[in-house]
Amino acid sequence: MGSKRRLEKLIKEYFLSSFGVLLTALGLVIFLIPNNIAAGGASGLAIVLNRLIPLSVGIWMYIINVALFLTAFLIIGFDFSFKTIYCTFLLNFLIDFFDRIVPIYKYQGKDVILAVFFGDILTAIGMAIAFSQNASTGGTDIIAKILNKFFGAPFGMSILFIDFAIGLAAGLVYNIDTGLYSILAIIVNGTTIDFVMKGLELSVNVWVVSERIDEIRDFVLSELGRGCTVFEAKGGYTNLPRNVLLVVLKRRELHELVNAIRNVDPKAFFLVNEARFVYGEGFKEIV
Repeated sequence: MGSKRRLEKLIKEYFLSSFGVLLTALGLVIFLIPNNIAAGGASGLAIVLNRLIPLSVGIWMYIINVALFLTAFLIIGFDFSFKTIYCTFLLNFLIDFFDRIVPIYKYQGKDVILAVFFGDILTAIGMAIAFSQNASTGGTDIIAKILNKFFGAPFGMSILFIDFAIGLAAGLVYNIDTGLYSILAIIVNGTTIDFVMKGLELSVNVWVVSERIDEIRDFVLSELGRGCTVFEAKGGYTNLPRNVLLVVLKRRELHELVNAIRNVDPKAFFLVNEARFVYGEGFKEIV
């Protein structure tokens, strides 16, 4: 992939990550924070601490994340991407910005379920977008990494345990109803993130048989910026040698390839299958 393509990819990743963080911040500031819904993570812990020591949630998040990053750096080394650090402190800034500097509308209606629902929808979609760009917003992820290193605790289970503990803490410092709403928000948030991630990460593998496979391969490499594999095969009926191309794409990229195949070789034969799990360069990182 050329340097121009890499730069475009990097800009796109940071733009989408920033957009995801913006949605997360809006969900927190408009719906969750005003109703004291501690839906896990650094924001949830900040909501709990705000009740004990009345600093703003944004300020508490700065304190929590700086402390967590420093602790993690001392204990497990620098094991975080710059993108994760960027998203973590961008979220802190946006929450503080919309909460104190340029205050925006905050929902404080009678129906807390509405706050849980719409707050979770916004934050989950935002976090899923950030996750799809191999970024995260820090918080309990850092504690989970430390627990995983020293106690072998499964990463996903550690995050769930920590988030539930934060929800229970909200019940102790506020009231039982707030604690139950917080736990409900944690469950809805996790389910929604999984649902959105499946849609964002959906990939397909495409098998192409064509007499002009070199031109199709060049399009895949130069225009789509994807790798591919070419196999030597033989036609079952004609017994003639054929080249078969295999490429794995995001589903949203499929229409570009189909249009290219149609333009290059209308007689080409191609097969598209859904790929449930794809790891490696250009897709999900192996961690």
